[in-house]
Amino acid sequence: MRLHALLEDGSLGLRLLSGAHGLDRPVRGVMTTDLRDPSRYLRGGELVLTGLAWWRGPADAEPFVQALVDAGVAGLAAGDAEFGSVPDALTEACARRGLPLFAVAEEVGFAEITEHVVRRVSAGRAGDLAAVVDRHRRLMAADPAGGGPRAVLDLLGSELALPAWLLTATGEPVARQAGRAALHRGVARGLARHRLAATRAGRPGPWAVEAGGAAYTVFAVRAEDGGGGDGDAPGALFADWLLAVRADAGEWPGRRRDLLDGVSRLLAAERDRREAARTVRRRLAREALDLVTTGAPPAEVAARLRVAGPLIEPGGVAGPQWQVVVARLEGDGQEGGGRAARAVLEELLPASAVARGDGEAVALVPVTEPLRAGRLLRSGTREVLAAGLGDDGRLTLGVSGAVASAEGLRGALEEARHARRVAAARTDAVAVAGHEELASHVLLLPFVPDDVRRAFTARLLEPLRAYDREHGAELVRTLEAFLAADGSWTRCAARLHVHVNTLRYRVRRIERLTGRELTRLEDTVDFFLALRLR
Repeated sequence: MRLHALLEDGSLGLRLLSGAHGLDRPVRGVMTTDLRDPSRYLRGGELVLTGLAWWRGPADAEPFVQALVDAGVAGLAAGDAEFGSVPDALTEACARRGLPLFAVAEEVGFAEITEHVVRRVSAGRAGDLAAVVDRHRRLMAADPAGGGPRAVLDLLGSELALPAWLLTATGEPVARQAGRAALHRGVARGLARHRLAATRAGRPGPWAVEAGGAAYTVFAVRAEDGGGGDGDAPGALFADWLLAVRADAGEWPGRRRDLLDGVSRLLAAERDRREAARTVRRRLAREALDLVTTGAPPAEVAARLRVAGPLIEPGGVAGPQWQVVVARLEGDGQEGGGRAARAVLEELLPASAVARGDGEAVALVPVTEPLRAGRLLRSGTREVLAAGLGDDGRLTLGVSGAVASAEGLRGALEEARHARRVAAARTDAVAVAGHEELASHVLLLPFVPDDVRRAFTARLLEPLRAYDREHGAELVRTLEAFLAADGSWTRCAARLHVHVNTLRYRVRRIERLTGRELTRLEDTVDFFLALRLR
């Protein structure tokens, strides 16, 4: 904005005392001060507001005005309240130095002027940034390597002083502004979870979120085609990026919100380029899996993996082992959910080649150390994914063991599929199982019919539960601890913090109530399974 706009706005009630020739000066900010020399706090272009508390006499005028002129301020506005009028010596000093001087009526508050200037300056900056963003978009179209997401975020920081971060759909970092720390993981996860839940509930963005004691606004960074035509389908939700700014956009004028939408579209172009780069990985993964499932010679499969390896791990991994991860998304109108499952696997396993088909997604993961199922979902990721699944949506994943050659890849694929079926038998919205669970009773338990489960567990455990309810005892807990201690009286007693004689009394009570003996292998196994089948 320009100084003359302050005079043209009658609501401010300003009177020009000197410096009419300087009214075309741009105003870049506002500062209120009563320091005798405020120059150290000035950067140039400010409208300085003063109540004249620093004034002691005419001799103070010249040094004060000189400090403002040297700092390059746009103009000075002085209040009438202190002396009833602006001192003549100050007016004369401003006239000599060519500094525009306004008188502020007593009934006009400095806060009112400050708000007016900040609002106008912010709108002007938004317009300038819109032009910069448009120019940046054209540059990126001509040169796709032109800066990337970080350069776009830096524009928000330098032009609008907006702290901003770019995140994946589950809150993993993609880019941040130069010199700014990454978002705390808990905050990032909270923003991602809120956005997924809000979208599922039909609340359009941008979304205002309170996290970590601060206000944030989250904008979805979607593909130019709106997420592959799926709109709010999980495939689109989990493939989106998120632009998070530390501010409440609800207080912004429409022009600024529109600007941030434009910035989101600019970032979406970068997202699309990265998405296109995955096309080759996906094609190689699909070809390798087709070869595996059709029984192609191992040498042919190995050749495909050698091509895929450097693309997945730039620089290459010498003789990598491979693991297979299978994912399936079901429910909420997404039966099979191959596209959504692929988006999830590419999110969880960026160093992988992922293919989809037959209602599932399959990732080929090069590893130097085996990937364990329990570490596939990082802290907080399970809750974020669940927020995007809807009320009846389910995501199940299975992880194979590591294989060192193409000969073992077909077995690894079947192993991962079996593990996923074990995960699917659980009740969690997001469930994962690993190959290590296929070698134990856990493989069998999920496939026991529900009525058989209930009958079996009731026959063995209900007498103990009834006794516990009536007497406040802990027979079921004692049974669990005894089996977990492999029948060791001393270890079990220590774990329960009871005397060994108390433990022996409880075990005898369990045996009498159930008609079983914990010294017999068959009865011990039955108890063990009953506890697992609950």
